[in-house]
Amino acid sequence: MEIIVRPAKQRHHRHRYNPNPPPFSYKVESRITSRFAHTTVRSSVVNSGSKAQSIGFNVQIPKRAFITNFTMNVNGITFTGSVKEKTVARNLYAQAKARGKAAGIVRTNSQDMETFKTEVHVPPGSNIQFELHYQEMMQRKLGVYEHSLHLQPGRLVPQFQVERRIKVELFCFCVTAHIVFKPNVEQQRKCENCTDSGVDGLFRVTYDVSRDHNAGELQVSDGHFVQFFAPSSLTPLPKNIVFVIDVSGSMWGVKMKQTVEAMQAILDDLTMDDYFSIVDFNHNVRCWSEDLVPGSSIQVEEAKSYIRGIKPNGGTNINEALMKAVQMLLKASNQRLIDPRSVSMIILVSDGDPTVGEIKLSKIQKNVKRVMKEEFSLFSLGIGFDVDYDFLERIAMENRGMAQRILANHAASEQLRSFYRQVSSPLLRQITIQFPEEAVSDVTHNRFDKFFSGSELVVAGKLRLTEETTLTSFTTASASMDLTLETETEIGELDAKLAGQQHSVTGFARQMWAYITVNQLISERSLAPTAAKKRKITQRILTLAVEHQFVTPLTALLVESEDGGERLLADSPKDPKQGCCSGQLPTPVILNYSPPPWVQPPTPRPLPIENDPHFIVHLPRAQMDVCFNIDSEPGHILNLVSDPGAGVVVNGQLVGAKGPRADGKTSTYFGAISMYYQPEGLEVTASTERITVRDSHRGHSFTWAATANITVKISIVKESHVTVSVNDNIRVMVLLHRVWKKHPINVDYLGIYVPTDNQYSPLVDGLIGQFSVEPEVRVYNPHPGADPLKEEATMEVKGHQLSVTRGWQKDYRQDRKQGSDVYCWFVHNSGKGFIDHHYTSYIVPHSHSFLQLA
Repeated sequence: MEIIVRPAKQRHHRHRYNPNPPPFSYKVESRITSRFAHTTVRSSVVNSGSKAQSIGFNVQIPKRAFITNFTMNVNGITFTGSVKEKTVARNLYAQAKARGKAAGIVRTNSQDMETFKTEVHVPPGSNIQFELHYQEMMQRKLGVYEHSLHLQPGRLVPQFQVERRIKVELFCFCVTAHIVFKPNVEQQRKCENCTDSGVDGLFRVTYDVSRDHNAGELQVSDGHFVQFFAPSSLTPLPKNIVFVIDVSGSMWGVKMKQTVEAMQAILDDLTMDDYFSIVDFNHNVRCWSEDLVPGSSIQVEEAKSYIRGIKPNGGTNINEALMKAVQMLLKASNQRLIDPRSVSMIILVSDGDPTVGEIKLSKIQKNVKRVMKEEFSLFSLGIGFDVDYDFLERIAMENRGMAQRILANHAASEQLRSFYRQVSSPLLRQITIQFPEEAVSDVTHNRFDKFFSGSELVVAGKLRLTEETTLTSFTTASASMDLTLETETEIGELDAKLAGQQHSVTGFARQMWAYITVNQLISERSLAPTAAKKRKITQRILTLAVEHQFVTPLTALLVESEDGGERLLADSPKDPKQGCCSGQLPTPVILNYSPPPWVQPPTPRPLPIENDPHFIVHLPRAQMDVCFNIDSEPGHILNLVSDPGAGVVVNGQLVGAKGPRADGKTSTYFGAISMYYQPEGLEVTASTERITVRDSHRGHSFTWAATANITVKISIVKESHVTVSVNDNIRVMVLLHRVWKKHPINVDYLGIYVPTDNQYSPLVDGLIGQFSVEPEVRVYNPHPGADPLKEEATMEVKGHQLSVTRGWQKDYRQDRKQGSDVYCWFVHNSGKGFIDHHYTSYIVPHSHSFLQLA
């Protein structure tokens, strides 16, 4: 786990008057367990003045967080919070007729934050303690999770402490980071002579977690499960982008300047595989290019020049601009000018409501949804405070995208570029994460339109009561090739680990499931097509929010004394200009899933090769097995199968042991096996560390911790084997052997198994390929050898008479630890006389080289 800590950024104010008494203590504690954070803010204040006065408690919290509780103790009277349906809470608050007491959630113009604020009027000598709890799920962006705390005690604090505990549950162990920020009074001063000062700024931690394989992390706790999916080592898919830029008069000044500056950097990020164009609009709509063009340096420079020449003026015709953008993508798709596996998107940048053409927001929303194809996505960027962000968010979510508010200030350019970086590297399309239906229920959205580099997909649900001890997930996705990934976890394992750990978030999986579900329901509610549908979703939100104690736009926090006589109300009114639910997940595309039918290894008896490397050749007609070793050097690449007629080649590269054996020789093993299929430019290489799949355009990499299936018929079974099949005619299975890491000599190595029923062309050759046609073999004159356990005999084959020894070799397909014994006739001297040529003739220069025999 990598952690970067950034201390609070101080804002400098000299001698600012603050009538409130300073807090005696201010403590913030955050506990993060498997991406779910529970934060508690505690503040103690004493009214040491001679008069009654109001005591305030202000905390900035992330907009994506849900407040779960607030308690307050005033002179020994405890006020306790509980989440209730908003109308119920308001009625109870009104009945108490509390005076001079109010709590509220104040939405600000900040992009990511809102403020919880309460104020209590108390007599002199009063002692007040405030305690606020909120929960949030960490969202991975640009390759990291970021957890920010806004520290604003308002004054110098004698006891000031911030404490974070980040607990990452990995497959085999738990990693915990403990971070404490505890400045004394002098360290809290903004300047040496400040008398009214204090910490005022951000305390930010960014981190990421180690990922063993691309199938993701599946965690089970407290009757719930969470699947985290963030594959790496995948090549980005090409993209087709239409940038739709508002150039109306309201964009004049800093908004346009920052947009132009951001677009210069964004256009530079395009590659030759990407296609793009620009639509700019005011009351009219213009196109830089009517057709999508490749992101060459010449085209990019022309586009940048066009952007620099824009002069904002006129009205805002959003509807026509979006219609034009969709038309351009449809044209390119219909004419097959773009890669069918590429990702097509529209990025809209606007600062205001439509004023020209179609101005009814609901009609624009319907128009866009009607013409957008399911593989297109719309991303909306709202610049400034006056933009109707709620509309931009709805139109994005309904079309498989997301929205973000961009503040119209000096940092707007970087905000635009940061958002673009989040969507600029699509890795997968049409992702589905499924679980056995009989094992789970209430699963959150599990179908996603796209996955972008640096992000993470999360699916959660409940476990059904079954006798199963493990839970398995299956993930299918489309990239340059179709993938199927599989992972599993022990159901009781994580709870056993967490039971003995003091600082874990209690019930994190249960709360995370509820958090994701409520957020998704809020998004669905904003897109509900009918009032009846909206009421049904509203009721589900209320039920979950009250059960899990989340303050949402539909619930409120009622804070009341023990006797119920005095009450405060923490409410969350919706601002129609800013929306209620920023940063929610886009509406997914519904996909069908069918598991691949060929996940089992082939049943015909194969030709196996293991350490030494030794070969076992099964001869069905002769009803015998023949074995031989190849005594070559580390680094040599041996050709195993070379079939130019079928366009298939299989090669294995040798590695040496860590040191010599007792006889002074160094054992060799297969450290990498490569299969190359020339017609599709496909190469699959399995090493002891990972499996790499490359085609003519791009590549993907998987560790042996993955379980995956890819539609070109590549099957990876976790820590076991990988099977490659070409046209259902030729199959190869590579088996992984792990050894004790501290062994003084042995190293990890690979075995290869090739079925004898593979259908090669007549041109096939290689150490294995040559035996696709069984040779005539006769063994005679068996007699006891020098070793009483090994019989000796003479073998006639290919015109040669060979001295052979009979003994046992291992076949590890069924039992990877002990192996199965194979009784075979062993040919000495690296198979001399049994193979067609001297073994050195089968050494090739590259992993994808065909055999070239003189």
